[in-house]
Amino acid sequence: MTHFLRLDRDSVEPTVERPDPSVVIAGDPVHTTWLHEEHGSLYAGMWQTTPGIWRVSYSEWEYIHILSGLSILTEDGKEPQELAAGDSVLIHPGFAGTWECVETTLKDFVILE
Repeated sequence: MTHFLRLDRDSVEPTVERPDPSVVIAGDPVHTTWLHEEHGSLYAGMWQTTPGIWRVSYSEWEYIHILSGLSILTEDGKEPQELAAGDSVLIHPGFAGTWECVETTLKDFVILE
């Protein structure tokens, strides 16, 4: 086993899905996930979404680094936060709001449940 893992979309098969229609507010977003690591309650990989708006609710921690595109993450009752290439954020459990993908967005992620 190696102790080094490069996140590369060419190295794993992606899964493609859409959010549950009950949470979609606008558009027809398509999510593509390249899961590079799954170890107990830790997940790491890359995720891409196409334009649309949908409700999100986090029960886990998620570290995000935006590689390309533009999205707006809005916590219920808070100001919208633009996420563009180079931005890094940490989402805490209990976050609820909307994810709006303005331009197809690609991110690295690490999730801890």
